[in-house]
This record gives sequence, C-alpha cells and structure tokens, in this order.
Amino acid sequence: MADLRTRYLGMELRSPLVASSSPLTGSLDGLRRLEAAGAGAVVLPSLFEEELEEEAPSRGGADRGGQAGYGAGPAAYLSLVTQAKEALSIPVVASLNGVSRGGWAGYASRLEEAGADALELNVYYVSSRPGLSGNEVEWHYLDVVRAVRRATRLPLAVKLSPYFSSLVNLAGQLVEAGASGLVLFNRFYQPDLDIETMAVLPALELSTSVELRLRLRWIAILHRRHRVSLAASTGVHTATDVLKVLLAGADVAMMTSALLRHGPEHVAVVERELRAVLAEHDSVSQLRGSMSRDAMPDPAGFERANYMRTLMSWSSRAKASPGQATVDPPTGG
Repeated sequence: MADLRTRYLGMELRSPLVASSSPLTGSLDGLRRLEAAGAGAVVLPSLFEEELEEEAPSRGGADRGGQAGYGAGPAAYLSLVTQAKEALSIPVVASLNGVSRGGWAGYASRLEEAGADALELNVYYVSSRPGLSGNEVEWHYLDVVRAVRRATRLPLAVKLSPYFSSLVNLAGQLVEAGASGLVLFNRFYQPDLDIETMAVLPALELSTSVELRLRLRWIAILHRRHRVSLAASTGVHTATDVLKVLLAGADVAMMTSALLRHGPEHVAVVERELRAVLAEHDSVSQLRGSMSRDAMPDPAGFERANYMRTLMSWSSRAKASPGQATVDPPTGG
C-alpha cells in the first residue's frame, strides 16, 4: 500500500488531502466528519479583519456549540480553535483574512494560545488606486507577514493571489519575511451586475478542475526554489488532480468546492482512488516534484513556449476534424 504521508509547514500529515477553509470546517461536526474521512489536516474558516474592528456581543460568545462560521466573531472563533484541538488528532490550521496589519498580530498570538497548530494568512487585497505601484503592493504583503511573524511562533502559510509581475521573486521575499509555506492561489470572487436594480451583486460559483492549471504551472516553477512548503488550492476535485499537484511539487492538495458538492466523505473517495493510482509507487515523497519545472527535459513548457504550443494544438484539432471547427480559434484574448 502506498505511503501517503507528507510534511506541510513542518507538520507530519497522514495524507496530502487537506480540507481548506469553508463552511464545513466551521463546526465540530464537520471537522469530525472530515477527520473520519481521512483528511490530513483542516483549515478553519477565516477570521476576517472586519470582525476584529468591533467585537459585537450579538455576533458570538465564547461558546456557540462548536461552531464559528463566517461572521461569528472572534470569541466564537477562538473557542472553535480550542474545541477542535481537543476533539481532533489531525493538525488544525487557523486562518486570518484581511488587508492591513490591524489586529492581525495580536490575534495571531491569541490563536496560538488557543491551540492552533499553524496559521494561514489570506491577504485578500485588490489594488484599485492609480497611484499605488506594484512595489508598494508587495511591500504591503511583506509588512503584514513580518508583523505576524514577530507575534507568533506558529508555522505561517501565506495564501497568495496570482496577480504579481514577478511571483518567484515575491515568494523569496515572503520566505525571508517569515513565511513557512505558500498557498497557491487565493480565488478572488468576482462581483456581478444587476442591470435591473443597478446594484453590484456578490457572486459565488464553485470551482472546477480546469482552474487547477494555473496552480500547476506556478507550483512546478516554485518547487525547490525556496525552502518553503507549497499547497495547491482551487481546482482539486479528483485523485487525478491530487496526483498532478504532487507531481508538480506540492506538499498538499487543498479541497473546498469538491467537499461542498459531495460532502466531507468525498475525502475518503479521493484517497481510495489516489491509493489505487499510486499502487506502483512506494510513497508520495517518491514522486513529488518529478514533473516540476527543473525535473522536465523541456522547462520552457511551463513558460512562454507553452503559449505557442497551446495555439498550435487548436490548429491540429481543426485539421484532424475538418468541418467541426465552427468557432474562431483562440488568439491572445
């Protein structure tokens, strides 16, 4: 039987399948079901910066019966961390979501005291100021990481967006600032427009495996570039998806949408299929990174050459099936 053990943020996990932040990880019942299904670790729902600004009593007390969903408030969140650590034998990762230093540093230390095994920083920041340069945006990320690093000894993962001009350079700076791991990538929810009410509407759609490709590219490029754990987030739905991120060089594969669609028990389904695929391999560590950028004979496949090859693949399909190409081939748009 294949050995699925892996290390993430310095922690030994029984499996690379991690249940990432979602409503399922916001209750003790959901957490227990995820552990029973085989999750290697769990990431609790994010505690948002907006919640730290005013701890309203009406939003949550010290104990909400083992629940701390989005908007429950800091007291309920800290209580969930403590109860989760008492109830589970797998690592519990707390999550902070925001854009500024704010109370992050102070709450990082409180999460450590509550028993969290690690901390995930989700710096959810969309820059819309014309006068703000790319360097300033990166400095903002680094400033937050440094502040939190000074406040806690917990392993620290930073969940990034893909919108940086030099991601490899920024990754190195984040490691120097104190990051123990990088989660690739944050999935920004895009607003919709209601043309009847002239209002901006929140819109949430679950991911598909197609969204995994961007993660595969950057994990393959970053593998072994820096002494840092790598996690793939968004687009992990099947055992094949998990295998791909491991081959690219990830330490863990984080699942959210697949678990919301199929329930916590989907972890067991994916693990069973993953073990079948890995039957000819001794362990996850044996194959991790074997298809990373540096391990491939043609590293350019992860860079610009892949652009031309992708366009050529469309032409090849059109030639192979004349008369079926009813739409214009893709261009740069």
